[in-house]
Amino acid sequence: MFDPNKVDLLLVDDDAEFRSTVARRCKRRGFQVQEASSGEEALGMAERRQFDVAVLDMVMPSLSGLQLLEKLKASNPECEVIMLTGQGTIETAVQAMKLGAIDFLSKPFPLAELEILIENAYETGQLRKENRQLKTVLRRSQTETEIIGKSATMQEVFRLIDRAGPTDKAILIQGESGTGKELVARALHRQSARADKPLVVINCAALPESLLESELFGHEKGAFTGAVAAKPGLFEVADGGTLFIDEIGELAGSLQAKLLRVLEDGSMRRIGSIKERRVDVRLLAASNRNMAKEVAAGRFREDLFYRINVMSLQLPSLRDRKGDIPLLVSHFVGTEWTIDPRAMSAIEAYHWPGNVRQLINAIDRAKIMADDHVIYVEDLPPDILELRNTNGHSMMEPLGDELAGIERAHVMEVFNRERGNKSRTARALGINRRSLYRLLEKYQIAGPESHHTA
Repeated sequence: MFDPNKVDLLLVDDDAEFRSTVARRCKRRGFQVQEASSGEEALGMAERRQFDVAVLDMVMPSLSGLQLLEKLKASNPECEVIMLTGQGTIETAVQAMKLGAIDFLSKPFPLAELEILIENAYETGQLRKENRQLKTVLRRSQTETEIIGKSATMQEVFRLIDRAGPTDKAILIQGESGTGKELVARALHRQSARADKPLVVINCAALPESLLESELFGHEKGAFTGAVAAKPGLFEVADGGTLFIDEIGELAGSLQAKLLRVLEDGSMRRIGSIKERRVDVRLLAASNRNMAKEVAAGRFREDLFYRINVMSLQLPSLRDRKGDIPLLVSHFVGTEWTIDPRAMSAIEAYHWPGNVRQLINAIDRAKIMADDHVIYVEDLPPDILELRNTNGHSMMEPLGDELAGIERAHVMEVFNRERGNKSRTARALGINRRSLYRLLEKYQIAGPESHHTA
């Protein structure tokens, strides 16, 4: 729904009486109006502030309306421009449109008509911004994954998401690496009134301080070596939507101060610019650190901490919700795969320091190693297989020489019965071919030369 209070309007006309009349009408409509009596004054204002719509008189001394239009669009390409003239011609209208004007109005005109043009220009600008945002978000997007869990701790997480999601407040998500903090941020965004706007994600731990500042706040052309073009920051990309800052505890002190200012009044500046820009962004933050302890240690600003921590959401580690492991494994393995009971036992016994992310990686690896869509314990990563059971034995080790002898004799018996055919032997033993090769090598079993070994 259109909100006139969000429209930053620049009104430029050298006729003081006319300009004042239009400004009063626009202010009553609710627009945020700045007045300029000349093109030079207007450019100075545009250097300090980002305007949504500019209304320019065509005929002014010193700098004409067309000259101002060209300069304004060069420095403020996102500003939509409406041209006014008392002596309009087809040629000037066409020229104004070529230079980037969105509309053209001849004096005299009803002020209500100008109001409609300003509203249309603003909404056109917002559509263009949303299109740019969508393209940026699509370039940065990742495949979303469902949050899985029936444990009591996860049910509490779901309850808090349902409560906090629809609000517009900042939320701090805390938990160990791999617990699904970004998934929770995406769920909070989907529950909010901003769900149809961008959700933009950035990880502070993945970027050096200098690059992180540019990513968050943007930069102007020539602001630093390599800045060959102006670039909007992620706050601008997320305008109207949600910005998720992961590992916010890694944010340098200077950037903490800049972030605080944006959260306080919605204003920011690109690197290398003196121009104020206003953004409307909901902030979600996450950290694997205890942020209260970071504040106490002087590594994180206390005022910023209270800004981002209107509500805190603590995610449990996987070892604290082991009852969810079979459910997670079933989800990530998929319906086309089977997991052997011994493999499931090994997975449930493991302590999972990398949490759900490590579990996903382990299953992906096992799928690569497995044959015939069946995951056996031998297909799991070595760090899981090295786990000792309560009797002091590895999940892979026989329980002694006697059992090893029994196992060797059984494998030899089946192998000979199947006349050295490894495919049939593996099926008879209930294992995959790779596991059979390991047993044959381990026990130095070789079939008679006359046997088929396919």
